[in-house]
Amino acid sequence: MDRELQLKALEEFRDFVIQNAKQNLAIKTASGKLKDSLKATVKVMPNSMTFMFEMEEYGWYQDKGVSGVKQKYNTPFSYKTKMPPPSKLDKWIVRRGLAPRDKGKFTKRKSLQFLIARSIFEKGIKPSLWFTKPFEQGFKGLPDTLINRYGLESEKLFDQIMKENMKNYGYK
Repeated sequence: MDRELQLKALEEFRDFVIQNAKQNLAIKTASGKLKDSLKATVKVMPNSMTFMFEMEEYGWYQDKGVSGVKQKYNTPFSYKTKMPPPSKLDKWIVRRGLAPRDKGKFTKRKSLQFLIARSIFEKGIKPSLWFTKPFEQGFKGLPDTLINRYGLESEKLFDQIMKENMKNYGYK
């Protein structure tokens, strides 16, 4: 398989994953920031190739989930001692139109932020696989000659892409 065909196959894979991942996000997105941040780069050299998906950091947590201190998921991410910052939930609360009442009075937003952050800390975030499913489905469509030439495996490629992306946010 020549380089041009390899590049075309990888670009089709990239486009499939991005399109389907964005469709999955359209169902559950609050701001559209994550959907807008999703992009990928593909390069094919004579003896190697590079492939990278990029997105907002929290996209990986939503996709893979995060284990809480009381409820566990099969995910590389977990809360151990620090709760998510309640202030980061402010815009999300407003966009969702959350304004709970207690005996007819609205609850203060700071209280609501804290309660949601504590719930996330304890229960975690259930994996949504909004990105993983399109990635795995698209990977199945890659030509066998391309997979064999570069020794590609779906899980290893996905983990490598996620780790490289997380490095950009200061994780090792």
